[in-house]
Amino acid sequence: MVKDKVNNIGIQTKTIPKDVCDDKACPFHGSLKVRGKVFTGTVVSAVMSNSVVVEWRYTFFVSKYERYERRKSKVVAHKPPCFHLKKGDTVRIAECRPISKTKKFVVIEKI
Repeated sequence: MVKDKVNNIGIQTKTIPKDVCDDKACPFHGSLKVRGKVFTGTVVSAVMSNSVVVEWRYTFFVSKYERYERRKSKVVAHKPPCFHLKKGDTVRIAECRPISKTKKFVVIEKI
């Protein structure tokens, strides 16, 4: 079932996907609800079908040494078919219900 209407996901995004998909786990064209944390990161791997690995870097203050250390986090996110992503793209991901054992985030915007 393909529908032309785009759902309001409750998070303001600058771009809405132009392609229409029939994925039930798409926040724009399916019934997946988005809630919780939102992160911006870089796609590290886009080899899996309907999944991408997103990484973001941040600094963490170590009070014992009064210095900052660099850290990074990686998560697996669901990639709806209406997004065309490759390695190196910058994306925004949002938390959602568990889609599989490791996927608890979904791509909402390509920056």
